[in-house]
Amino acid sequence: MSPSDETDPDRWARETEQAVLDHAVALAPRLGWNATMARAACVEAGLSQGDQDLLLPHGARDLAALLSRRHDDRALAALAEVDPVTLKIRERIARGVSARMEAGAEDLEACRKCAGFLALPHNAESGLKLAWETADRLWVWAGDTATDWNHYSKRTILSGILVPALTMRWFDGREAAEAFVADRIDNVMTFEKWKAGKDFEAPLRRVTEVLSRMRYGPKAEA
Repeated sequence: MSPSDETDPDRWARETEQAVLDHAVALAPRLGWNATMARAACVEAGLSQGDQDLLLPHGARDLAALLSRRHDDRALAALAEVDPVTLKIRERIARGVSARMEAGAEDLEACRKCAGFLALPHNAESGLKLAWETADRLWVWAGDTATDWNHYSKRTILSGILVPALTMRWFDGREAAEAFVADRIDNVMTFEKWKAGKDFEAPLRRVTEVLSRMRYGPKAEA
């Protein structure tokens, strides 16, 4: 172990994960995104089965997460050249989703195989979690600072755009995907206008007040 490894013990794991992912991206077009591909990628990276079990206990699912996060990083690197403050909210969303789609398109064949893998019923939850991660990172880039229920609603809505948008980008091309995103963003903006000024926390406050009276009596509201 080198001195730098001693000060950063996780460095080996990070670098090895990325090396395995490089092999996975190259192998996926031929082998698919599955356990066979994951093992082949690890072998090419020089990992024993024991090393693989430690580094990637969920095999192809772990590699799918690494691929998604690599594409998130790539998209945000491209977006770093854009000042979101100069854009309207709809433009920020569109720019962010477009950057994410094009980041993945650089590994198009691997993304197609990975999308099929994540679409399987037993992998669907992992796919949704990754979409949420991406949505969160894009909203942070866009300047979102919401901490109330809007924090979650924005990410949920954007996740619902990302999953089909990425799928369309991989299989139907950029033009179809961009048109889909533009339509969905119009729907999001309509929803944002509708909820503006509405007090969605009122029911929660009302329940809290009732429970307080039940426990502490009328003075609890004072």
